[in-house]
Amino acid sequence: MNALTHFNTPPGEAINSQILQLVVDHLTDISAMEIAPSNLLYSIYQYAIGFEVHLYLEALGGAKGIAVELIVATDEHDPDTVTGFALYLPVKDDPHACGIAYMAERASHRHLGVLQTLVNDVVRRYPHTELTCGVSKVGAFEAMGFQVIGSRGPQVLMNTFDHSTDGLMGVLDVAPIYSSTEVRQIHTYLLQRNGKKAMLDAEKKRDRQIDQLTAKAKAFVAERQG
Repeated sequence: MNALTHFNTPPGEAINSQILQLVVDHLTDISAMEIAPSNLLYSIYQYAIGFEVHLYLEALGGAKGIAVELIVATDEHDPDTVTGFALYLPVKDDPHACGIAYMAERASHRHLGVLQTLVNDVVRRYPHTELTCGVSKVGAFEAMGFQVIGSRGPQVLMNTFDHSTDGLMGVLDVAPIYSSTEVRQIHTYLLQRNGKKAMLDAEKKRDRQIDQLTAKAKAFVAERQG
């Protein structure tokens, strides 16, 4: 069984570090482009998306001017171990709506209902919940009560209602992370280790995958909406 804890202020370092480790460990699941460890750019996105989540964790409690909430699952028999988390953004002007931004579960606890328990708790708090996922995960979220309402880039847009809320959701500007000194340093290291051709090939592979996933999501939604 999983014990759930709701946070609207930043969690302690022990929980914070485990959440960020889950992000690093499950990047392929969390990233919209589903980047794989075999891609040489993988470590760049591990840092960048990890830092995105770090900024959102810092934003809990309104420190950055947006609404952010967090639900953490821990092992009932080992309460110091985080088994999963869902970080979501309540919608301004619509107290019943939110969007799930990041979510992951510990590999050792898969198939134990961790994500479903987290999602159910989010929906209990905000009945009008929206999220995006890859085509392969649509069935799992449909089983949780979500329905396909469109596509967003390489992902399928799903909602507990048949439409998005009209309210506004505050988000952080994470674009500067990808041009930060730290990302440039990681890229330089990878370039020196692997060579220019290999890095260009990795970028092309990433771009092709994004294009393929985007086309797949659009086709899937078009077929669903008939």
